[in-house]
Amino acid sequence: MTGSDEGTPSGLQPEAAGPNTITPAQSRAARALLNWSEADLAGRLGLGADFVRDFESGGREQPSGQIEALRSTFMTHGVVFSQEGGSDGVRLSGQGRGEGTRLDALNTENDR
Repeated sequence: MTGSDEGTPSGLQPEAAGPNTITPAQSRAARALLNWSEADLAGRLGLGADFVRDFESGGREQPSGQIEALRSTFMTHGVVFSQEGGSDGVRLSGQGRGEGTRLDALNTENDR
């Protein structure tokens, strides 16, 4: 669920995030890189923590404007989104061309 107003059927996950979207896994990874809790991110967005929790769990479709605001907030704080090698990823700018945080390395510790 990437927050689309274009009628993506609920529950279907696109192969990769487009240039102005973000996947729930990318959001969790970006929060981990910045050491932000769900509440920290929600506060920076001016939205409730339930928005972040719902989006990251894939619970329901979110309006694309809110998802773009989420992505923009991360980018403002140095997060770079990539689609290298056919998989979505995130890294902090200024860390060179390193691998960043691999989505398959995420765990519940990233949510604290």
